[in-house]
Amino acid sequence: MAFHYSRRKLKPREEEEGGELNIVPYLDILMNLIIFMLLSITGLTAFGALNVNAPSYGATAGVGQGDADAPKLNLSVLISHKGLFVRGNSPEAAPAEGGAPTVPVRADGTHDFAALTARMVKLKAAFPQETKVVVAADPDIPYEALIQTMDALRETAGTAAERKLLFPDVTLGVL
Repeated sequence: MAFHYSRRKLKPREEEEGGELNIVPYLDILMNLIIFMLLSITGLTAFGALNVNAPSYGATAGVGQGDADAPKLNLSVLISHKGLFVRGNSPEAAPAEGGAPTVPVRADGTHDFAALTARMVKLKAAFPQETKVVVAADPDIPYEALIQTMDALRETAGTAAERKLLFPDVTLGVL
């Protein structure tokens, strides 16, 4: 009984002679991870530009807000396709009759952010110590409408010298 060995099996490969590890696939994975992380970080910096603060609780919540006995506004703005609903503890923020939006949409279907800013100026005059507002939106509201609503709540329109802070502490809420 004779055994025949194939020359191919007995001959060592060139890669095995040097004992080197092929690291090209590992470098490909590493480069893909680096590119993914860089693109993720640049996408997250756009979200970091939003000045959204969580509500403060505890002993520091009332520090520096003036009179502790002053009535709270508890302002909230809801964004829907019908318009902007402003709610709070003020006659200017009372719900409209029949469930109509406080600031209805224009005839072309866009939100009237100038009217919202004008209403916020009146509320700020009645509650000068208030800085907080909760913003919520229907799930299918465009992101741009949310950003424009937050801008209308934070500052008045005009040049940089004319702008005033209205409600800089914006908290995103859920309907």
